[in-house]
Amino acid sequence: MSEEEVKSGGATKSPKATGPKKTAPKAETKSAKAAAGRSSGSAAPGGYVPRLKKLYKEKIAPELFSELGFKTMMQVPSLEKIIVSMGVGEAISNKKLLDAAVEELTIITGQKAVKTKAKKSIANFKIREGQEIGAKVTLRGAMMYEFLDRLVNTALPRVKDFRGISANAFDGHGNYALGITEQIIFPEIDFDKIERVSGLNVVIVTTAKTDAHARAFLAKFGMPFRK
Repeated sequence: MSEEEVKSGGATKSPKATGPKKTAPKAETKSAKAAAGRSSGSAAPGGYVPRLKKLYKEKIAPELFSELGFKTMMQVPSLEKIIVSMGVGEAISNKKLLDAAVEELTIITGQKAVKTKAKKSIANFKIREGQEIGAKVTLRGAMMYEFLDRLVNTALPRVKDFRGISANAFDGHGNYALGITEQIIFPEIDFDKIERVSGLNVVIVTTAKTDAHARAFLAKFGMPFRK
């Protein structure tokens, strides 16, 4: 028995395989994921940016920073969300009107609307707590900027004898509420297909600390305030 066999306990070791080593598949890289996203038709990072969002970053924010005397860009007001809602009291006796309101809000905003329920009972109006009496949509991100763009530049100018909107409809915390009497000012609504002409409410929520800052902020977006 050779000296090597003694050291190994009398058994010889088989030679190691010299073939190619197997390696675990590497995690997909970001560039590969992006390429896969483009090939599948999904939006790629750095793609479409709403016109008003681009305007805010490139022009509105810098102008407000200098005009309002802020110390940091973080103090400059920005849009947080937009809530669009419809009250349908007649839905108590006619559920078809509530379904129509949900469909119309979905068409106007481009986002699925949800039904809202009464928070308390009102005997005079025969409303019970928990009864579905309206519809609403909460918009954020790109959908929010797109809706504001269409509201300011397309819908409001279609109001009959339009002379601007109130500059005093702020809530004291930088948020603005707007009442619209007819949903047909939005070009997406086909007058011949609606159940009835209805009003809707729009609440624009901003990060502004004061109403004055919020008014200056929305004016930059082209909100047609009465003077």
